Order: sequence, then C-alpha cells, then structure tokens
Amino acid sequence: MIITNGITKAFGDLRVLKGIDIEIKDREVVSIVGASGAGKTTLLQIIGTLDRPDGGTIYYNGTDVCSLKGKSLAIFRNSHIGFVFQFHQLLPEFTALENVCIPAYIAGKGKNEAEAKASEILGFLNLTDRLEHKPSELSGGEQQRVAVARALINNPSVILADEPSGNLDSENKNELHKLFFKLRDTFGQTIIIVTHDRQLANMSDRILQIKDGLIVNES
Repeated sequence: MIITNGITKAFGDLRVLKGIDIEIKDREVVSIVGASGAGKTTLLQIIGTLDRPDGGTIYYNGTDVCSLKGKSLAIFRNSHIGFVFQFHQLLPEFTALENVCIPAYIAGKGKNEAEAKASEILGFLNLTDRLEHKPSELSGGEQQRVAVARALINNPSVILADEPSGNLDSENKNELHKLFFKLRDTFGQTIIIVTHDRQLANMSDRILQIKDGLIVNES
C-alpha cells in the first residue's frame, strides 16, 4: 500500500529525518510513537504529501507521489488521503455539513451529491442532529467526529491522523480510538496515527517507534 525508502528531511542544520524505510499494508492500522521532536509529525506530513522530503521516495500502490507536482499532486491528495488533526481545523463560519462537504466540492462534486454523501457519513458517526450546527456549538468529541467525516468524504484509501485524541477527555478519547477500527472494518481504509497515547498505540496492528529521525523499534 505505502512504501517509503530513505526519507530524509532537514530544517536548516537540523536533520529531522535521517532515512526512514517503512512499508504499510492495505487496511492496516499503524501508530507512530516517539518523544516530542523525534520527527513523527514531519514524517506524517511527508507521507501525506503536505511536505516534500529532501531525499527518498514514497509510493502509494506503485505511484511515486514525490514525482507529482502542482495540480496533479493536489488531485492525488484530495482523492486518496484523508486528514484528521488534533485541533480539528474546522472552519468556524460553516456548519458541520458544510465543513464535511468542502473536500467534495474541491473534487468537483455537485452540491446535492456532496451533501447527500456528507449527511450519510455524519449519520454513520451519530451526528445526524448536528448537521446545521457550527463548530462553536459542538462538543470537542463532536468536532473531532465532524473532522473524521470530512476526512472520509472522498472515500480515501488512507487516513492520516496527527494526535487525533490529544485534545479530548477520556470518554471521547476512548470513543475515537474505537472509531478508527470501526472505520477500517467498515470502509477498508489504511490508517496511520501519530500519537503520544499509549492506549491507542497498543490497539493498533503495529507500532513504529521513531527516535532521532530513525525508526528504532517495530512491534
């Protein structure tokens, strides 16, 4: 599914990634763990094509995404990758339904099609009665589920989550953890999660530990 070879990244004189080789299988849930500053988020952003490596390659089912640029890269990202962030990144002026529809609109979907799909996903996430609520009217757990729905709207093959439960209380955190596995089992996504949460990591199919810019342990 996803193969990285020799991924390196530096910011000035600081070498953050020093040669990352990983292979992630289809429908696998993988957690990336490590201390703050170890390079977890940088690696996730590079895998998600939000940033480019200084060296190395990334393949999605045989497609060399490092060779894609501009519009081609944006189309690939919007079609194949969904993102879930710690602080939701919802647009405050839009409703839950409108926030979820945005990636579909970018993909060229019509309003009726996008809203029907968004409503279906939000219903799956038990948010049917929150469609017209803006983020400020939602709890933290509800906001994060809206963010998950947004990540799902274009049927991506991969979901990338950066500290997705880091801003949630214990109850909502546990629900979100279970949700990732429900998504994998229902929609067949491959899910990569950067987390400090050991409970979530231990639920994963595999844990990759990153230290000083290298994968030092796999369990």
